[in-house]
Amino acid sequence: MAFLEPGQPVRRWLSGPAFLYGLIVRARHWCYRRGWCVSSRLPCRVVSVGNVTVGGTGKTPVVILLTEWLLAKGCRVAVLSRGYKRERNTSYCLVSDGERLLADPSEAGDEPFLIAQRCPTAVVAVGADRVALGRWVLAQFPVDCMILDDGFQHLALTRDVDLVLLDATDASGLDAMVPAGRLREPLTGLGRAAALVVTRADSKEDVEAVCGRLKAAHLPFADAIEIRFTPESLVAISAETKQPLEWCLGMKTWVVSGIGNSQSFRRSVASLGVEIIGETAFSDHHRYHDDDVGKVRVAAQAAGADIVLTTEKDAGKLQPFLRPDDSWWAVRIHAEIVHGEERLRRLIVNTGAGGA
Repeated sequence: MAFLEPGQPVRRWLSGPAFLYGLIVRARHWCYRRGWCVSSRLPCRVVSVGNVTVGGTGKTPVVILLTEWLLAKGCRVAVLSRGYKRERNTSYCLVSDGERLLADPSEAGDEPFLIAQRCPTAVVAVGADRVALGRWVLAQFPVDCMILDDGFQHLALTRDVDLVLLDATDASGLDAMVPAGRLREPLTGLGRAAALVVTRADSKEDVEAVCGRLKAAHLPFADAIEIRFTPESLVAISAETKQPLEWCLGMKTWVVSGIGNSQSFRRSVASLGVEIIGETAFSDHHRYHDDDVGKVRVAAQAAGADIVLTTEKDAGKLQPFLRPDDSWWAVRIHAEIVHGEERLRRLIVNTGAGGA
């Protein structure tokens, strides 16, 4: 099924299939509410970070932030992910045991591999059945809290906290169900959320556009937590070296990405004060090959680029194809809370916290 890119208008001619899809989703939720479908509970705290739209809302940097908070408090944390588009279709894959990486991006999936890299003392595992995966992890590791990456629609597992992310730059994504729009489920599903988190909240107008759509849908909700994603540093892909952001100021740069929101990444790169002289944007979760990297290398060199900048998510997949003299760097992104940090900390770090 082809999904809309962020910012694309609703495809009115697909309203019929979207209506049918919405009926199926509502019927599934109704079965869980009636108890015809069973939701299981794990013997530890469970926090879900999810969304109601397809595409990238910034779940991965938020998962990393929450995991870092919990680890800093001494919690034993496991992150469970589906491992979307991983190449090995095993039932379970242990990406990290909290001490070392045990899988590469092709085995783990892009996001779980990055989470394991950024949170080296957390257990990270992937599998389609999050209930079975959680039990499998608990049989091997003592865990205080599990974080579900992209878990809002995984109703088979009971959560203590449900965070739902909404992209401030994609307010139109809330207008219709797929395939006519970008909604995975009706907006009424937001009633299950403990808190709404508006990401990429750099513009007050963008945030108000999202909140306006929720109000128009007559959804009761507390003030949304607001997060923006800011570049933190540059990490060399071919060597374990870092540079401060000021290092690349004024450099001629070629941009490469294979993510759900390439426009957002380009804006982040532009904010570094570099001169973007070209860009190669692949589809989300693109699997790189030597030919891809070769073409980008030739194009960047021909344009006179000083460096190539990409995302941390792409870096792990690009690394096997790079030469030692390639000046390719990943932009490390930090999730910065601009509104509602105290409320979010109460929900996540205080084990007695309830809903919103």
